[in-house]
Amino acid sequence: MKRRDFIYTSITAAGAVFASNNLLAADNSKIDLVAVKGAMPDVMLDKAMETLGGMKNFVKKGQTVVIKPNIGWDVAPERAGNTNPKLVSQIIRHCLAAGAKKVFIFDNTCDNWQKCYSTSGIERAAKDAGATVVSGANEGMYHNVSIAKGKKLTTAKVHELILQSDVFINVPVLKNHGSARVTATMKNLMGIVWDRRFWHKNDLHQCIAEFASYRKPTLNIIDAYNVMVKNGPRGVSTDDVAEYKSLIVSTDMVAADTAASKLIGLNPDDVQYIGIAASLNVGRKNLEQLNIKRIKM
Repeated sequence: MKRRDFIYTSITAAGAVFASNNLLAADNSKIDLVAVKGAMPDVMLDKAMETLGGMKNFVKKGQTVVIKPNIGWDVAPERAGNTNPKLVSQIIRHCLAAGAKKVFIFDNTCDNWQKCYSTSGIERAAKDAGATVVSGANEGMYHNVSIAKGKKLTTAKVHELILQSDVFINVPVLKNHGSARVTATMKNLMGIVWDRRFWHKNDLHQCIAEFASYRKPTLNIIDAYNVMVKNGPRGVSTDDVAEYKSLIVSTDMVAADTAASKLIGLNPDDVQYIGIAASLNVGRKNLEQLNIKRIKM
């Protein structure tokens, strides 16, 4: 991306999320979303967790945690096709410091899973930080669940780590997506099910929203440090990537995806699954009604 184009995108798109330095709305007791900008991924995570009272508010002593980054593609970190490994390792450290008994990492990848895990840098970063890395390529580890609010998607096979763990932390990388418009928290859930093809063949936006109603992650952390702004979800080269140095954290997937869409320069109303998910009461998309903490580092 040319520098002048990036500057323009940063000013116009990011403004909706980082427009104000009025750090807190009236109610300090419940922060709906934290948006951090201007530092390395691990440093921004530390600030976000400090703002939210620490990982101990989400992970209790003795609990098992599953962290689901985007590890879908056999591309290096600078291509921004996968979640930043520095962010993943820092989340693991926060979970273990909070008393987690065990932390698991997995994804049902698009490219060969062993190559994705290795090339992305996430496998090594996760192991070094103390997590257990599990393949998402074994169909026997997926089990049928019913989607109560589903019309297009009434059942799905979900990975047993999601079904068995106490805490589920969803960690997508923000990027352009040719079919879904944008990859963020709800789109990232496609990596915890076995049959993604069904979604693509049966109204992708509707399926994304309906599955989001099945189980809401304990916490959503959107990596927007390096953002693939075109040719997503795999990308072609580093020319597709712009440096945003941002992080969005929320328990609300709809709010997080709304903020992420604005950050990447999209009108959330044009991302169909966001509106559908809001109508299913998955979360709230009216950011003006939320208590948002904006931090520029």
